[in-house]
Amino acid sequence: MRPPTRSPLCLAAAALVASAALLLICGAWPGGGGFFGVSSYSSSSSSARRASKATGPEAPPSFAYWISGTGRESRKVLRLLRAVYHPRNRYLLHLDAGAAAEERAELAAAVRAERAWRELANVDVVGEGYAVDRTGSSVLAATLHGAAVLLRIANDWDWFVTLSSSDYPLVTQDDLLYAFSSVPKELNFIDHTSYLGWKEHERFEKLIVDPSLYMDRNTELLPATEPRQMPDAFKIFTGSPWVILSRNFTEHCVHGWDNLPRKLLMYFANTAYSMESYFQTVICNSSKFRNTTVNGDLRYFVWDDPPGLEPLDLDESHFDNMVNSSAAFARRFVEDSPVLKKIDKEVLNRSSVCTSLSGRQGMDVDSCSKWGDINVLRPARAGEQLRRFISEISQTRGCS
Repeated sequence: MRPPTRSPLCLAAAALVASAALLLICGAWPGGGGFFGVSSYSSSSSSARRASKATGPEAPPSFAYWISGTGRESRKVLRLLRAVYHPRNRYLLHLDAGAAAEERAELAAAVRAERAWRELANVDVVGEGYAVDRTGSSVLAATLHGAAVLLRIANDWDWFVTLSSSDYPLVTQDDLLYAFSSVPKELNFIDHTSYLGWKEHERFEKLIVDPSLYMDRNTELLPATEPRQMPDAFKIFTGSPWVILSRNFTEHCVHGWDNLPRKLLMYFANTAYSMESYFQTVICNSSKFRNTTVNGDLRYFVWDDPPGLEPLDLDESHFDNMVNSSAAFARRFVEDSPVLKKIDKEVLNRSSVCTSLSGRQGMDVDSCSKWGDINVLRPARAGEQLRRFISEISQTRGCS
């Protein structure tokens, strides 16, 4: 009698659930950052510098950024990091298996070379580049791993923010921190809808296998032939893959004290574009968290008509609409696009020295990283505009 075999669908689900089990282990592991494959850089003065960060109800909030990229994108990741850097925040950078080990090492060396990042010890680099397909469930596994690491290495942040190398901020971090100072820290900013339309048949009734869950290289999805029924144990929600999650909800997704996050991991293991539905479905099916949901991701996109799978690349023709949109971030940008220089100069007030990604010889880059009191925010007009917008959209909460 032949032993039973496991189908690729079972393998994909098992791989994603195994990664979820690893998150639970990581959350309780009594080791240092090296267990996570994270390269952390600190100096003898970092403890004193970090101690100056005020915490508590009256202190400004802080963010934990998960910034992801792939091969030949380390320069884009560094430019984005500089644009969103603030000493109050935490940052975790990841280049997936599409990047060579040498590029990952260069990224880590660049982080180590920046004095402010080294002394404040709040920028980390994932040392291992695991495979990711951004149209499958491996990108969800990577994001949950990033959240687990950030929960493990720091307990002083309030919101988890996902960014890719093609994103860029439309406000300074002082503006963003100021705007979020006015809202409860349990709120989650997740674009969502229960209307599935064409996605019901094309996304949720069709099964896929994401080999990147169990391969060591980025691999394209494999479609399955058999369909599946729509679930009746939970209701599916979908929306933008870019989220700003509260620490409490992030812990819920990582640790999964009830069975819902784990059950949905099993389901979305074989769903295309699972990052567009997983967090939406978890939070909107949770009686504890659904009323903490704000229907907005604070991102600026421009879509074709009819819309494609990805938004259009942004350029200078979109600048005025971007800066007046009340969004905190925008995408997508191509590397070294002229509009990025315009944002640096007119929105972020960053000089050409501070935004340069070329060699450091002759550049006074350390002058770009000097901070006064990191607990005092200096918002501009954009911060006031974003604060009003967030306050307005936060009045309506829940899922519909």
